[in-house]
Amino acid sequence: MPTPRETILAALHARLSALPATALRGDALPERVPAAGLLILRDGEPGEPEVTLSPLRYHYQHRAEIEAVVQGAARDTAFDTLCASVGAALAADRTLGGLCDWVEAEAPRPVDLAVEGAASLKAGVIPVILHYSTADPLA
Repeated sequence: MPTPRETILAALHARLSALPATALRGDALPERVPAAGLLILRDGEPGEPEVTLSPLRYHYQHRAEIEAVVQGAARDTAFDTLCASVGAALAADRTLGGLCDWVEAEAPRPVDLAVEGAASLKAGVIPVILHYSTADPLA
């Protein structure tokens, strides 16, 4: 049985997979970027939990990251559209179907990347904070 952490990350990946861009999880950047863009979900860091007793609960603010990548002549507009679609997908269900307490994204940190012999890439990391609680940090 998957842990709450894995269940939440899988639900976030499923939410991203519903977007027109290709959504991967933990993969390397492929040689070609699809026309609609590319999203790569990185599991990130759960951080130090706050702990409450009676009943024992570990409260996490897990920081996952979504790498957003676009390529082409209109990459600034495409990147903006891709980031906005991620924001809309998260805003549509801030609890991922009740699996976590709250999901919130932070502003992306974009960067232009030159590619020799091809159109430049525009990429950025979108930090996503997943608020959830569990009875055991390993289960």
